[in-house]
Amino acid sequence: MTALPRRPLAGFYFFYFAYLGAFAPFFSLYLDAAGLSPVEIGVVMALPQVTRIVAPHLWGWLADTSGRHVRMVRVTALAGLVCWLGLFASTAFLWICAVILAAGFFLSSALPLVEATTLTHLGPDTGRYGSIRLWGSIGYIVAVVGAGYALDCFAVDVLLWIVLASLVGTLAFAWQVPEAKPLVHAGEQQSIALVLKRPEVMALIVACALMAAAHGPYYAFFSIHLVDHGYSKGVTGWLWALGVICEIAIFLWLPRLYAAWTLRRILIASFALATVRFLLIGWCADSLALLLLAQALHAASFGSFHAAAIGIVHQLFHGRHQARGQAIYGSLTFGVGGMAGSLASGYAWEPLGAALTFTFAAAAALAGMLLLAWKLRFPADESRAA
Repeated sequence: MTALPRRPLAGFYFFYFAYLGAFAPFFSLYLDAAGLSPVEIGVVMALPQVTRIVAPHLWGWLADTSGRHVRMVRVTALAGLVCWLGLFASTAFLWICAVILAAGFFLSSALPLVEATTLTHLGPDTGRYGSIRLWGSIGYIVAVVGAGYALDCFAVDVLLWIVLASLVGTLAFAWQVPEAKPLVHAGEQQSIALVLKRPEVMALIVACALMAAAHGPYYAFFSIHLVDHGYSKGVTGWLWALGVICEIAIFLWLPRLYAAWTLRRILIASFALATVRFLLIGWCADSLALLLLAQALHAASFGSFHAAAIGIVHQLFHGRHQARGQAIYGSLTFGVGGMAGSLASGYAWEPLGAALTFTFAAAAALAGMLLLAWKLRFPADESRAA
């Protein structure tokens, strides 16, 4: 096995998640300042998830067919950056929709390809994934805190420049990541359609889609929710950052967590804690102490959840199916689920209010947990990280 390209992979994760750290928490504030309605904001925030339904399949298929995963990362990162420049031209609703769709078509595909590349470079030593992926969390923290204070000091369109700088860094490090030679598995000639029909695969995808849907109101309206309760944008940024700081702690603890628990148990526990988290956000926003607790639970609702889920995906989709496996996971879970959650929260926000909207988010996470407990079954040696 070749030496692990830790620096370029860490750099890619840092800047890619810095882009997400500026975009996901604060783009709704940019849209609100541009005069869009809550329904229009929900639509726009759902569009990146719409692109994740289709685009990763195309790029994953091209990457697996050509064997050039990193080349596709470079192409998609460059194209996404160019598309983002379109937001400087207009704040019209339809124009923003067109630009976000175009940028999302490319940018949503880069991460699954890098996830497959990283796990292939790691080989059987998947416990080291957290020490690389944590740089994405650090990038997210830097961006979310920096953008929060920047928005307190400057006009809201400074956000466009912050995202642009993050995308430039993403592209620069993508150019330094080397290709990884796919691992060959004896059973990899099985068609991907047969893999998808396995009960545990279907249960995983549906449950993770429910988790992504549960995060819909969080990513679309959490910042607006906090500002409405009197918190400054700087404090809002720190609350976002706290969640990711706790996420970093989980990534550092992954080797021990993997040794102690099966991936299935980690995943089910993550869903249970996510249920508690969204109830706290919806009903206890006036209490800073309970908001701090809710944000600390991001370590479970995203950190341990994501690490366990992609670990299981990597086990289920072997060899030549690795990039498409990560693409299918991303598109059918974060794509379909995230889109449904964002759209539903946009329509629910005004008539139902924040508390009930986040209660439905908690119910989605609970349903996912019950599905996993019922259907996600493995032999003991398959459900534990290598």
